[in-house]
Amino acid sequence: MSPVTIHKKVVILGSGPAGLTAAIYAARADLEPLVIDGPQPGGQLTITTDVENYPGFSAGIMGPILMDEFREQAIRFGTEIINTWIDKVDLSQRPFTLYGKESQDSADFSTIIKADTLIISTGASAKWLGIPGEAPIPEGLGGNGVSACATCDGFFFRDKPIVVVGGGDTAMEEALFLTKFASKVTLIHRRHEFRASKIMQDRVFASDKIDILWNTEVKEIHGTPETGVESITISNSESGETSNFPTQGVFIAIGHQPNTELFKGMLDMDDVGYLITEGKTMATNVPGVFACGDAQDSYYRQAITAAGTGCMAAIDAERFLAENEHQAGSNAASAE
Repeated sequence: MSPVTIHKKVVILGSGPAGLTAAIYAARADLEPLVIDGPQPGGQLTITTDVENYPGFSAGIMGPILMDEFREQAIRFGTEIINTWIDKVDLSQRPFTLYGKESQDSADFSTIIKADTLIISTGASAKWLGIPGEAPIPEGLGGNGVSACATCDGFFFRDKPIVVVGGGDTAMEEALFLTKFASKVTLIHRRHEFRASKIMQDRVFASDKIDILWNTEVKEIHGTPETGVESITISNSESGETSNFPTQGVFIAIGHQPNTELFKGMLDMDDVGYLITEGKTMATNVPGVFACGDAQDSYYRQAITAAGTGCMAAIDAERFLAENEHQAGSNAASAE
């Protein structure tokens, strides 16, 4: 069967806060955007329970419900949303071409999408330890005592003992931030020294609320859906001895990986893979391609900032289309 071909002025790859905000703005500009769901429709907020730091919800809101609201708002203004696995892109000429399959394992392309402009909002994925109890609820305790974002979830651990796993700057920042809430923060690192910058290490060493477990690995997280996290199994990498360590929260801080592998060799990105945008805009090095959200933001990584950059990307795309249509019209007039 031949693949279905779709041509849109604005195509948005990813449906988290950045992508759906871009869709709302593009749709309200009568650009009839197409949103392509990624492997995790709705982004990381769909595996978050209470969201209390997104403006407009004084009593907080469940992450999945918030993303349903984003989605319905985008659809109300005329956004089309499809679910297809984008396996290949061609950014060498406009319109850009995206090749979609029914699933990651499908052999053939089922959809070919032509895009006059492309907004990339594929997000980033937290790196995890891959241990029992770490998976998102209901399989594990992810979102119920296990987190990868201190600024998102630290408030829920007021006066509770928690652990932070990692040894880089991210782990230091998370641990220091969490001292505002937790009764005690235990920083667990698998080696005998941190790889974080000296200034961050000095701040951690100076804090009387942070304990450090060197040469230690977390092997399993224990608890129940009702109680959340209760303890972890830890192992000393030198002696091999294992023990049970009581805690009520586990923050994994071993880094994030932007979901930008698809664009390697086509778009400028930093050493980690975050897409590089130009100046105060969301424009990439390829005219007509824009990036927003956690795919290009390695610093803030918040839902509200992702939404803001989604708005910016949509406005950038709208202006790009207007300028290029004007130029095309001028060239046609000159030719006559």
